[in-house]
Amino acid sequence: MRPTTTPPAPGTRTGRRARIVRAAVAGGIAALIALAGAPATASPASDAARAAASYRALQTYFAAADGSGLYHEQYPVQAGDNVYSYEWPYSQVRGATLDLTGMPGGERYRDDLADRDTGQQRYWLAAGGTTGVPGYASYPVAPFGGGGDFFYDDNEWVGLFDVQRYLASGDRAALRRARQIFALVVSGWDTDDSHADPGGVFWTQASWSTDRNTVSNMPGAELGLRLYQLTGQRSYLDWARRMYDWTNAHLLGPDGLYYDHLSLTGTVDETYWSYNQGVPVGVDVLFYQVTHERGYLARARRTATAAYRYYVAGGRLSGQPPYFNAIFFKNLLLLESVTGGHTYRDAMRDYANDVWATHRDPATGLFDFDGNGETQAIQQAAMVQIYAVLAWNPHRYRLLY
Repeated sequence: MRPTTTPPAPGTRTGRRARIVRAAVAGGIAALIALAGAPATASPASDAARAAASYRALQTYFAAADGSGLYHEQYPVQAGDNVYSYEWPYSQVRGATLDLTGMPGGERYRDDLADRDTGQQRYWLAAGGTTGVPGYASYPVAPFGGGGDFFYDDNEWVGLFDVQRYLASGDRAALRRARQIFALVVSGWDTDDSHADPGGVFWTQASWSTDRNTVSNMPGAELGLRLYQLTGQRSYLDWARRMYDWTNAHLLGPDGLYYDHLSLTGTVDETYWSYNQGVPVGVDVLFYQVTHERGYLARARRTATAAYRYYVAGGRLSGQPPYFNAIFFKNLLLLESVTGGHTYRDAMRDYANDVWATHRDPATGLFDFDGNGETQAIQQAAMVQIYAVLAWNPHRYRLLY
């Protein structure tokens, strides 16, 4: 499991960061070749078939066959691996199953989604973490594991999927859980004025990181805005604005793209990740919807245009992890649900076609992005999400994030 008081081992979130960087370098050369000119040839029917096939492979190679409802982190399983995956990959497996239910005929996945709910609950710690507020630990809690540090972004993704589920089905339990998660996120706000650029939601409760990240603040703002839309409770809007304003003040670069994180000493990590560009687009779309101020929609368009230029036209998209790209594209589809058009949907399909052609092993149905014969559960889940959402009727894009 993730360590709670000692520096993280290779399987922890910091170790995962290192793997992401290595994968981005390995994928960079291929990225320079691929996407901008690729035709958007796949049909919704074939997207649905690809989603189903990718999901079957996910179930075959990653689902733990022990009745827990949990998954393994990677395939093949390596010596020293934990028995089960961390919360972040699991949340994306659950999200993939949720996205499958939105396809035509997706009702056949409802029982699977109920199973994912059972597995998701294995991470819930009612006693809370360091702030005393309940939430999802980074590893399953007893009797399935020893729990682990809370990560605010891990919890935010679950909350956003819960909102999507409520919007699609009216599941009030999902809405209640999303509200609980937002309470946790608010508890992670930096209140120490002695810090450089005080404010912002921390990335984690772990003692080994004190970063405040785009990915812990903008998804928090997105969740708050969705909850404001659904409940009318003003505090959700106020907190969303605080998270949004802090991120724009401290992590927005001069080219209109968002940096990764800010340390307590004021040092900015200027790495650009695709999901850190997509989520702010979604946040601005939601601000536009709740305030009717067109400046937010204009800002969403600007960020989307800058990100498209950087990642798609600039040939960098395949150098990003697929799970970042899934989040990136879904938020762009939310924008197109308001503005119309299909530029971003076409780019998403081009990416999906390229991945299917160049990274998929037809013998197993698994995606190998690093060229080492290994697949992460979160990578496979991301591609299920991408193919499933491409198979949706576009009128459903308004439900995303």
